[in-house]
Amino acid sequence: MRIQQHCKHCNKELQGRTDKKYCDLHCKSAYQYQLAKEQPERFYNIVDNQLKLNRKILKEFNKGGKVTVRAERITEMGFNANFFTHFWKNQKGEVYLFVYEYGFMKLKEGAHEKYVLVLWQDYMNKPKI
Repeated sequence: MRIQQHCKHCNKELQGRTDKKYCDLHCKSAYQYQLAKEQPERFYNIVDNQLKLNRKILKEFNKGGKVTVRAERITEMGFNANFFTHFWKNQKGEVYLFVYEYGFMKLKEGAHEKYVLVLWQDYMNKPKI
């Protein structure tokens, strides 16, 4: 006796093995993809995607090693300063947040908010005494 009468994806009548659920691999794959799409995005994926986007934006704007850019330019591209991988504090006490090797620090100059963009440097690894 057949357990499943019709393909779970396309609803065609099944032929062959009695425990068959899909008519072919395409239907199996399409069904699994459809199920995954209906599930809410996992927290890990949200964080990972935002980190990748932040890194891409910082890389695009920081061609010279140290650059200042208006905050609205990068935020309208999808940059979110709440997602970073680590931080570094300089001798002046300023904290740079990093997305992998690309760092940023928020500044306020008058009415404008800006970001200072930097690249990770070897001296940043040295412990402070």
